[in-house]
Amino acid sequence: MEKVPVIIHIDMDAFFASVEERDDPSLQGKPIGVTGSNTRTVLVTASYAARKYGVKTGMNIPQAKSVCPDIILVTAKHEKYTAICSQMVKMLDNFSPLVEVFSIDEFFVDATGLSKIFGPPIEMAKRIKKRIKDETGLPASVGIAPNKLMAKLASDMAKPDGIKHIKPDEIDNTLADLPVEELCGIGRKTKSTLNRMGIKSCGELAKVEITSLVDRFGVVGEKLYFMARGIDNSSVTSFRHEVKEKSMGHSLTLPRDIRDRKELSRHLLRLSDMVGTRLRRQDLIGDTISITLRYKSFKTFTRQKKIEIPTSNTKIIFEVATNILNGLKLQEPIRLIGVSVQNLKKSFPVLSLFKEDEKLRRLDKAKDAINTIFGSDTIQFASITDLDKHEKVISPSWRPQGARKY
Repeated sequence: MEKVPVIIHIDMDAFFASVEERDDPSLQGKPIGVTGSNTRTVLVTASYAARKYGVKTGMNIPQAKSVCPDIILVTAKHEKYTAICSQMVKMLDNFSPLVEVFSIDEFFVDATGLSKIFGPPIEMAKRIKKRIKDETGLPASVGIAPNKLMAKLASDMAKPDGIKHIKPDEIDNTLADLPVEELCGIGRKTKSTLNRMGIKSCGELAKVEITSLVDRFGVVGEKLYFMARGIDNSSVTSFRHEVKEKSMGHSLTLPRDIRDRKELSRHLLRLSDMVGTRLRRQDLIGDTISITLRYKSFKTFTRQKKIEIPTSNTKIIFEVATNILNGLKLQEPIRLIGVSVQNLKKSFPVLSLFKEDEKLRRLDKAKDAINTIFGSDTIQFASITDLDKHEKVISPSWRPQGARKY
């Protein structure tokens, strides 16, 4: 008899805020907004007490204070959060060999066939929640379903600090009146398009022919067709076996809006160095370099250039990024700047035939070795020594090891 898949999704509740409440009891139950160290940053999360006032992730500080004047702003402590994520992975490894790190505070566990060891799925979920609470002191919501899509939905429905099990025969009723945007993968643009088509619920979406959806959305239309029926055949992929990402980058919200190209160039150098260091740490190189700019008005755009020889060298990344910037006519002061390298592949140690290339490679190697031992800023470029240390905003794609780890 074929085993019915059992997928468990663990979502840490208001993760960053919960960590701050745990470590500072005076904050417990109060409206908290966790921010980066930059005064112009946005909220990366808010406690449930703050959310009751209408505070949302992504709000800037003035917006948050306008809806909740008493909000307490706490600077994020990223090293602490990533350490907890790594701790979670080790913990969940005790329950299943298949643990996928979906984001820094979300995890999928394939529990198929494990009932003889841990009992029914609901009992396993209780064990996981208790283990998390005992070892980290943090609350988590847990969803159980036959696939990742529905397990993610179940954990959302269980918030905060609950457990929800959506069984196979409950999927149709669960989705019938569910707003389409409640499904993971349907963002604002897709929701808006579906709403204009007269589709607001998953039940309504399920009535649309697949050909109509493909005509309107292309390949995404086929995915929407199956999502509306609660079908998801993707497997839980252990982070140890994830395919290497195709790009790597860093971006920075500037302390103030900047138009001066020399000043922007200094930030480009810092970001290029951060990207280059990460690439070299993972023995990766890429042949497409891009910069992302966000104007004061929040208009955001990306420009890129392909190079003949893939690289991870900071100097080359910076020079290409600078050339891209110099080729642009800036219409407004810049609020955010980013650098990334795409089309990544494994690098193999070879001795360059060109003396200058070999010199750059050895300089990077020596710099990386010293900074690894004595700290990331022990050796840096003189022109950026007076810049504020880059704010380590954690991307949702952060992983406890591999190319995605900062």
